Amino acid sequence: MALKCGIVGLPNVGKSTLFNCLSNAKAQSANFPFCTIEPNVGTITVPDERLNKLEELVNPERVIPTTIEIVDIAGLVKGAHKGEGLGNQFLANIREVDAIIHVLRCFDDGNVVHVDGSVDPVRDKEVIDMELQLKDLETVEKKMGGVERKAKTGDKDASKIFSVYELLKNHLESGNSARSLELEKEQLIIANELQLLTIKPVLYLCNVDEGSVVNGNKYVDIVKSAVSKESAQVLILGAGIEADISELDTFEERKEFLNDIGLDEPGVSKLIRYAYSLLNLQTYFTAGVKEVRAWTINKGMTAPQAAGVIHTDFEKGFIRAEVIGYKDYVKYGSENAVKEAGKLQVQGKEYLPADGDVMHFRFNV
Repeated sequence: MALKCGIVGLPNVGKSTLFNCLSNAKAQSANFPFCTIEPNVGTITVPDERLNKLEELVNPERVIPTTIEIVDIAGLVKGAHKGEGLGNQFLANIREVDAIIHVLRCFDDGNVVHVDGSVDPVRDKEVIDMELQLKDLETVEKKMGGVERKAKTGDKDASKIFSVYELLKNHLESGNSARSLELEKEQLIIANELQLLTIKPVLYLCNVDEGSVVNGNKYVDIVKSAVSKESAQVLILGAGIEADISELDTFEERKEFLNDIGLDEPGVSKLIRYAYSLLNLQTYFTAGVKEVRAWTINKGMTAPQAAGVIHTDFEKGFIRAEVIGYKDYVKYGSENAVKEAGKLQVQGKEYLPADGDVMHFRFNV
């Protein structure tokens, strides 16, 4: 399952610096707007200590972690929904991602110019929110005409669709993002078909200076207050600090650096976990002498659906899943020891995998 997150924000808030920390691909990072003209795309591995532990126990020929695709999208300016700056390109790129990492500048630095002349993360947030909302409003209004005509002829399906469009239109016109509109399951299906920009889940990333990476600062407090009514997460991260960490050669050097500034782990590791939570994802593992591998699935997937992530034939011909809880695998140390202890579970089509399950699938096509 390919997960795609888009890094967005106004010019010069630290998007490309963050991207460079996350990916081996190197985006140009410079002190002027629009240095990222084309969206840079990088694939990063998801850090997971459980995978490391399974490698230690199984000693496989290879280990394959799960991955996330990160897209560094060009900076946005006012008027983007009308095509100002790189607006059309920005909006097209953001439509393709699964979730948004919205970078907000929460640091003072006279050497790094701000496109609006001063540091104000809430104002910056509102600029992008408004541009996305206006574009979504345009999308909804374009769809409403034809549906309204059908609804007036007594078409019940068209009436249902039109009522959802009206809810969205009113919500967007009030300066709200679509994700904050409470919809029933059937209504949400209709709304999702519009591929609205503001319906995508969002993580606000407060880019701070070194002295604020542990406890934040006044700008972070303002952001948290401003988004308190949104179903969104806020993460504190110092992109400059992460850049320094990524240049260190050894694990020991990185650990010492983190200890010196009061962090337990790099911020980018936390960011990836937040992204998982944002998209309601979880991980299961397959483990054998040939390969130990992590697989990403949506929470709530059944065992056959989880098997289908490996190959569609696994889902089509699913017979059963042989499941070992991660904690049991670690406790007993091997698959054979788990079996001897009677802890291996045989599960059918209705089983909902738990995060961290070690699974083998039996199928017949």
